[in-house]
Order: sequence, then C-alpha cells, then structure tokens
Amino acid sequence: MRIGDIYELAVRMGVKADPRGENQIKRELAKRKKEFEEYKESEKIDFDGESLVNPYNDTRILYGDPKDDVRGVLAGIDIEVGEVLLADRLREKGRRIDLIISHHPEGKALAALHEVMHIQEDVLYQLGVPINVAEGLLAGRIAEVERRLMPVNHNRAVDAASLLGIPFMCVHTPADNLVQEFLTRYFERKSPETVGDVVKALKELPEYREAVKRNAGPKIIVGKEKGRAGKIFVDMTGGTSGSKDAYEKMAVAGVGTIVGMHMTEDHRKEAEKHHINVVIAGHMASDSLGLNLFLDELARWGVEIIPCSGLLRVSRV
Repeated sequence: MRIGDIYELAVRMGVKADPRGENQIKRELAKRKKEFEEYKESEKIDFDGESLVNPYNDTRILYGDPKDDVRGVLAGIDIEVGEVLLADRLREKGRRIDLIISHHPEGKALAALHEVMHIQEDVLYQLGVPINVAEGLLAGRIAEVERRLMPVNHNRAVDAASLLGIPFMCVHTPADNLVQEFLTRYFERKSPETVGDVVKALKELPEYREAVKRNAGPKIIVGKEKGRAGKIFVDMTGGTSGSKDAYEKMAVAGVGTIVGMHMTEDHRKEAEKHHINVVIAGHMASDSLGLNLFLDELARWGVEIIPCSGLLRVSRV
C-alpha cells in the first residue's frame, strides 16, 4: 500500500461507519464545495483543499509523500516526540517502519479538532433532540474547544518526524466512528438488561479484557450494577466531550445508559442529576478497538503493524 491509499481508506471507512449516514456527508461536502467556489481568490489561498473530499479535519497526512510505499507501520494512540524517536531507534535496529500512525491528532489536524464536533449535533438529533436545540447546545462548547486548542504547540511531533524523515499521519474520527458503530451493533445483539450486564458485555471483548488487567477496564460511574440499563447510547465519536447541558435533553429523549470513553466530573454530575446511568468503557481500550478495526484492513494488505503508546493491538483478521 501507499501512504495515500491508507489515508483514503481511513476516510472511506470513516464515512461508511459515520452515524450521520453517507448521504448526509455527501450533502455536507457538496455544500462545502459550493461555498469554496464562491470564495474570492484571496480567500482560497488559505483554504484546506482536503476538506472538500475528507469530512474529517482531524485526520490528515501530516508529513510524507502520499506515493511512498508502506510495508511496516508504527501505530499508537498518542504519537509525540518520544514515539517519533522510538520509530527512528527501531529503524536503526532493523525494523521496517515506513509510516507512523497516531490515533489522536497532531499538527494541523489537532488545531482543527473542534470542527468535527458538529457530528454530535446530528447524533443528538437522531436520539430525538430537535436539531436547533442540538446546534445551540454544541455551539458554545465547540467555540470553547477551539479557544483551548489555540495556544497548543501543535506541530512538535510533526516537526520531529520531518527532521528524521519519517512519514506521519493521524486517523482520529474515522477510528472513533468504527468503534461507535461496532459497539452500537454489539449492544443491539447482546441486549443487556442491567447496567452490570453492560459492563459484563464489554469485558467479553479482548481490548476491554486486557484493560481490566491494567486497572483501566469498564466501570460504572453513575448508576447501580443491578439497575436497568434502558436505552443504551454509545458515545464514542465527535472529536471530544460535548456540552454538559445535553444530558437533560438525552433524558427527555429516553436515554437510559451512556457508554463512553471518558467523562469529566462536571459532565458526570449532570448525568447523575438527570438519572442517566454512565458506564466508562475506558479511553485507551475504546480507542484501541476503533484503531484495530482500521489497522486490520492494512494487515489484510500485508502491512506489518507494530503497536506502541497505549495501543492494545488485537487482530480480527
């Protein structure tokens, strides 16, 4: 495979698993293209052309030639300067690493993370929250995340990869879409009756079983083990945590239990206030599951996967 092939595969898989549906994404891309065509020439200079074909601003080739062949990949949840140096050291020891893949975004993809949060508006709408309310709930939070990311030194790891000549890319929302789709279907099949049954079902999956051994497995943070789960909402995609004010609307829409990667204390208190059970599946385990579903496709093409940085590598090939 070439780097460009891997990048395009990530986008295709992300779109296919996107909770908004492929038709909605096509409409969004068409709208974006029309807006771009109406820009002045001076405005087009700064426009990210990739956003016309890739709806995920947090997924990009950060360094490297898309035409370069890839036979070995170093993949991890977080790739910082240390992991880039690790890749260089492994190369010195004879390991073939043609590309580094990070799950969490770096560089310009990190700077644009807030833009993928609009996915959450459509997810809330699908739960039964009016779209105008969903957009209102997310607007302030999206602006907050953008401001929080503005002072971050986004390009440190990308600069390190560039200096060492190691191609580097990140696959964020497509992998999150994959784990969201996988777990949603998984719980539909399992139909857990209680909150405890939700945790039990998660622990049957190898990524979560391994996380338990590392004291980072699934845990109930709101609700009781014997309490009924009700309608389960898997909350795994959309960039980062949304608005804490959304829990009241979710309760009205009939959500009984949220299964998420992580949750702040303020968000937890709001869920508790509105009697929504919360199961934290685990951040690294959930990100690993989503990334594994993507990496399995590379493995089918004969690409060697070298896991690092918290990736609990499980092959389903």
